Amino acid sequence: MKHALITGGTGGIGAGVSEALVARGWRVTATGATEAEVAAVSPVENVRAVQMDVTDSDSIQSVLDGVERLDGLVNCAGILRKIDEYDIETFAKVVDVNLTGTMRCCLAAHALLAKTKGAIVNTGSMYSYFGGPHAPAYTASKGAVTQLTKALAGKWGPEGVRVNAITPGWIETPMTEAIRGDGDREPPIMARTPLGRWGLPSEVGALVAWLLSDEASFITGAVYPIDGGYSAM
Repeated sequence: MKHALITGGTGGIGAGVSEALVARGWRVTATGATEAEVAAVSPVENVRAVQMDVTDSDSIQSVLDGVERLDGLVNCAGILRKIDEYDIETFAKVVDVNLTGTMRCCLAAHALLAKTKGAIVNTGSMYSYFGGPHAPAYTASKGAVTQLTKALAGKWGPEGVRVNAITPGWIETPMTEAIRGDGDREPPIMARTPLGRWGLPSEVGALVAWLLSDEASFITGAVYPIDGGYSAM
């Protein structure tokens, strides 16, 4: 049975990825940043929820030390602090989680993935393409994640390790809950989205599952928008 490690897999997009992989016969280790996030995960067959801090290399390694086989790594852990990111300490924290945390996990999992010729999927954002004046650190980190993805694809491709990224748009997650139903903020988003609706974590999960599968065996260094057409407008 194939095994995937999903950072930030206890909620939001990460949980959607976890569900999609389990439905396709994978075993999943889903990480959360806090004990509360881990405790909130309902018991599901073939899903193990564990606490892990992507800003702490020892924490990452302690999780991987208990892994015998790894076929996929999905980096979904991320934070957004909006206007507070204009404070330099907050800016650095967001970058540490979203960008450097992704790199820490990729480096830590590399040897295991090389053994199975596994794959990595990193999580960017529509702000990988657009400037976000309300969230400079989030914007910068998500843009950098897509470039990191291409660099790692080039480095590890000769070993058979594929590295791709997704750039979700407006997805129904706790991060977007305040906007959904907001009479001022939601209508412009829907007007710009050709499909005219919010995306679902399960839809993101389906794309990630495909990128990890053998059907995507000749795809690496690619960045896939999943935003209902928002970034095309």
